[in-house]
Formats: sequence, structure tokens, C-alpha cells
Amino acid sequence: MSSNTQTTYDRIYEIVRQIPKRQVATYGQVAELASLAGKARLVGYALYRVDMKTSDIPWQRVVNAKGEISLSPLRFGTDYLQRSLLENEGISFNDAGKIDLRKYLWQPNLNSFVESISLQ
Repeated sequence: MSSNTQTTYDRIYEIVRQIPKRQVATYGQVAELASLAGKARLVGYALYRVDMKTSDIPWQRVVNAKGEISLSPLRFGTDYLQRSLLENEGISFNDAGKIDLRKYLWQPNLNSFVESISLQ
């Protein structure tokens, strides 16, 4: 992986670390906060590289724009883990498997968010 890619991924990871428990962000939202507007898939690629069991990055708190877990054949059947982790945090899913983004979507205070990221 190039150093530019790693720097971009690190920026994404730093943003995802800011998402509080019992809240979620969308891939597109994380991309915008990382100054990568229109690159939601890049956020997905970065999160795919996270070790789901040992990382301090709360990857499970990032969902698609519909409030759904994005299923992936590359996760080897562990998509259920994301839902389980979110439910353990108190996030509920409707019968269609969607999260109510009006209730759970992270709305960072942009001034304090920028300040906390720049202090890292």
C-alpha cells in the first residue's frame, strides 16, 4: 500500500474513532468529513482492512446511506457480527434490517470535531 493510501486510510480511521456508541455514520458521511466527498467506497475499502476483533476502530458504526449493513462476500459470513455489535450498543433494527438514521445518525459538532481531529 502506498504511503498516500495509508495516510488517507489513517484519516478515515481517525474520523470513525470519533463516532460515539449508540450512533452510526454512513460511508458517504465519513468520506465527506475526511475531505473525500464522493468516495464512500474508499471508506468501505479502508474499513475492510480493519481487524474486526482486535482494532480500536469502531468499524461497525459505519453503515450504508439506507441505514443498512452493507453485506460483503469478502467477510466470509461475518456480516452478522456488525449487527450484533450495534445491537449490543443499543441500536435497533426494524423488520427490514434497517437502522432509523433519524434516530441514530451521528451529527458531529463540526467545530469541536475539527479541533479534536487536529489535536490527534
